[in-house]
Amino acid sequence: MRFLHLADLHLGKSIYGTSLLDNGDQPAWVEQFLSLAERLRPDAVVIAGDVYDRSAPSGEAVQLFSRMLTALHTLGIPVLLCAGNHDSVQRLSFLHPLLAQEGLYISASLCEAPELRHVTLQDADGPVTFWLMPYVFPALVSEALGEGRFPDSDSAVRALLRRQGADFAGRNVLVAHQNVTAGGAEAERGGSESMVGGVGQIDCSAFDGFDYVALGHIHAACPVGRDSVRYAGSPLCYHFNETRQPPKGPLLVELGGKGEPVRTETLVLPPLHPMRELRGSWDALRAEALSDPGRGEYLRIVLTDRRLSPELAAFFHELYESRDSIVMELCSEYEQFTGETGALSRGDVEEKSVEALFGDFHTDRADGVPPTEEDEALLRFAGELLRHTDPHTPPTEREIRKLLDFAAEQEARV
Repeated sequence: MRFLHLADLHLGKSIYGTSLLDNGDQPAWVEQFLSLAERLRPDAVVIAGDVYDRSAPSGEAVQLFSRMLTALHTLGIPVLLCAGNHDSVQRLSFLHPLLAQEGLYISASLCEAPELRHVTLQDADGPVTFWLMPYVFPALVSEALGEGRFPDSDSAVRALLRRQGADFAGRNVLVAHQNVTAGGAEAERGGSESMVGGVGQIDCSAFDGFDYVALGHIHAACPVGRDSVRYAGSPLCYHFNETRQPPKGPLLVELGGKGEPVRTETLVLPPLHPMRELRGSWDALRAEALSDPGRGEYLRIVLTDRRLSPELAAFFHELYESRDSIVMELCSEYEQFTGETGALSRGDVEEKSVEALFGDFHTDRADGVPPTEEDEALLRFAGELLRHTDPHTPPTEREIRKLLDFAAEQEARV
């Protein structure tokens, strides 16, 4: 069986104020992908979460995804997808019974039932069952299973998978959107993943029974622990850090008979606007800019030997804009002007989880006294709620009640 593994589309995303929808990046990628699918005619397309960049996507983002799904349906290619932490599983699974009749299978909310939605497809070697697990966290799994609180995501996911009763004598594929590690070591990530950095770790051994695990959440394509547990990576660079990752594209997965090695290949799709970071002295950057033939790029320019002045900024912006490029960030790292302030840099903030940031804030405001174990438990619980809600909408009464109930439980233990 051959299928294309995608993840982290983040349709509707903007970077540095530039909409990747309006500027054509995501529509161009979708058209390239559809041409690839028409040429390869895979047995399925698997999307491992974060279809949209927010749980309440724009109409334009929904229309683009509709275009993609409609074209795949016309080609007769089934689509199997799970919701990520940026998605609303309830919105994605709207009309699922009807859509499933047309070959579109979407993960169900655990609030409905603890059973994962699963679909069985056939090839020459027999059946392959695809299990669609939406983004989960311990409190959600505990509520779904009706069990006591799980101490971490690893134990919660193991309990959830045990409940499914999968027949591992046959072939099984898990589609999931989680922070999966190997012996505690996280996969290398870029700068655009939200709320990762040590949070919600699940060891890859939790998936030992599955023949292939199609992962989303980390934006770099890579295996985790074994070759058949893989992140597909995001289709485009969503941060300048991600320009250091390997070229991006969907994974072509070839699943043979039970026990045979799984083969994977990245099928690179070039971006409409390549992202590039330029770093160096004024003289070096000026010489490179004047001789550079590149056009239609997204650029980050970092001066290392002098302060950024209006005149220097105007030079870079005017030159690159004349080449249909966008200078998304222009900054100086000249140490004479940056100094040591003790404040968190933008990079520090992007690399830390929300729990770690609040912990730092607590320690700073408490004269160096770190949070207690009870404080840390509350922060972890609040962080999981944040990761599973839309940051652009106010919290619901149910979410506030969950947080207050947990805080009351922690207080009662002290």
